[in-house]
Amino acid sequence: MREEMAQREAAELRRGQRRPRSPHGWGLLEALWLLAFYEPVVTEGHLRRKNLEFIFIRFSAWEFAGCDKLWAGLVTTLCHHVRQHFGALPLSVFHVLGSRPRFASGFSQREWILKKGTCLRLWGLLLVLAVGIAILLVALLVPGIKDHHALKVVGSAVASLSGSSLVLGALSILKNFLVSEKKKIERLTNSDRFAGQLGFMSKIREEVEVLVDYLAFMEVFERRRLRVVMEITSLDLCYPEKVAGVFNAMATLLSDANAPFIFLLAVDPSVIVPCLEQTGCMKGLADNGYLYLNRAVTLPFSIPEMGARSRLRSVAAAIQTREDLMYRIIADNVAKTRGGGCGGGGCGAVAPAPSWKEADSEAVAWIHEAFRCLHDASDVLSRYLPENGANVRRIVNTIPITLRLLLHRAAAGGAGTVAELSPRAAAAWVVLADRWPCRLSWTLQCLEDAGQGHAAEHSGRSLWSVFQEHAGELSALRQPLGKVLSLDADPELFQAFLARDFPFGAGEARQLLGVTVNLDHSIRQQMGLLRAMARLGRAAPVSRGVQCVPHGA
Repeated sequence: MREEMAQREAAELRRGQRRPRSPHGWGLLEALWLLAFYEPVVTEGHLRRKNLEFIFIRFSAWEFAGCDKLWAGLVTTLCHHVRQHFGALPLSVFHVLGSRPRFASGFSQREWILKKGTCLRLWGLLLVLAVGIAILLVALLVPGIKDHHALKVVGSAVASLSGSSLVLGALSILKNFLVSEKKKIERLTNSDRFAGQLGFMSKIREEVEVLVDYLAFMEVFERRRLRVVMEITSLDLCYPEKVAGVFNAMATLLSDANAPFIFLLAVDPSVIVPCLEQTGCMKGLADNGYLYLNRAVTLPFSIPEMGARSRLRSVAAAIQTREDLMYRIIADNVAKTRGGGCGGGGCGAVAPAPSWKEADSEAVAWIHEAFRCLHDASDVLSRYLPENGANVRRIVNTIPITLRLLLHRAAAGGAGTVAELSPRAAAAWVVLADRWPCRLSWTLQCLEDAGQGHAAEHSGRSLWSVFQEHAGELSALRQPLGKVLSLDADPELFQAFLARDFPFGAGEARQLLGVTVNLDHSIRQQMGLLRAMARLGRAAPVSRGVQCVPHGA
């Protein structure tokens, strides 16, 4: 959008159009003069202008989630950023003296028309003020007239009335300068006495209309079109009624056909739709949240599937946020000293179990080795990275914790097969737990149930064979586990991950489970309870004919 702004600006200048101006510096004085004494006119030339300016505003709904009226937070954010962009003084003067642009009659190119009524009133007040001051001075200074108190009263009254009108106008400007639109709306929303009255929304609407009129005025002044682009994020983290309130606020702001607003709604429809269906805004739409979104959103844009390069850029951006690891500097030093990457099994090198003192220093090398494996396009592990940036950041934040716990367990004496694991394997395990939490939890629960008392017999089995053996049982429980199953990624990728690329065994799974922090263990507990209830249901018909015999008999 910024590139579009620059291209259109250059094209307008090449056409010989006048340069845009700004209400800052010397332009502020010109803007104040036009605000006070001139009325803007929308001409044919103005409508033909192609250059425009986007005013970008970011609104994180999560920041206002604790407010009773989330939509009021959206309006206050809008007013605050517009006031900040143009300056407080021009907007304050517009509240008192400004007027909305009117359309030109015919093909006239005059963009500014003198406010004759305002000028006449101002000159009349100044003239009356001068007459009053002159009478007062005559009554006070001219000999022989000093004793006439009536003349003094008349002069004082005339000067006071005319001067008070000018002072009241200046005080109104000062009041709007000190009390912003944001403070006015916050004061209205905090007033319990006023919030319940019917005029509450009309007051908010009036503030928004003044803002729209001011933007229309600044379009003519700056000689370009203005569009306020509001990016709404984190809406899927709020309560359902708050989500519906934001949609209502957007509908209110866009109700005017000439409103210069563009809303970019960055949400996950699978989360927003149930929120909308739980509120009363769906009445008349057959409780269909997707139908409501189709009517509210005028330009849907679903993010396409992320390519390999985009995934690697997402990983690189997430890794660079780990300032405690100093990724760029330390990774280069480790690469120089070790002289290897992820290719050719470099990431699969077996490291000895360090001592407690060496664990922290060794962890840095392990962490960067794991990160290089994630960031290496030739490594198969990078193909399993999620497309969601939030999930990528979770994986990047989890890998250091997992590797540190793994090394500290080895230093504490629990080496065993821990020493046989590599940073690449640990990183792959973190990715597995993040992408397929339900299927991995089911496999681990089945392994735990089958290995109780016979752990040695099952230590050589692969996780994929365990999952294949009990896949039918998971399919039978898909209804109670439906919400958990929806967390998993593509099942075919899960098969390729465990059966071909990373064939984790039961022994490795038991060792890594002790350091796994990104897998919800309550899922396994729920699965264990469902399996136990299913076994009881199968055993119930067999035990009907069994009679309890007293111990004494």
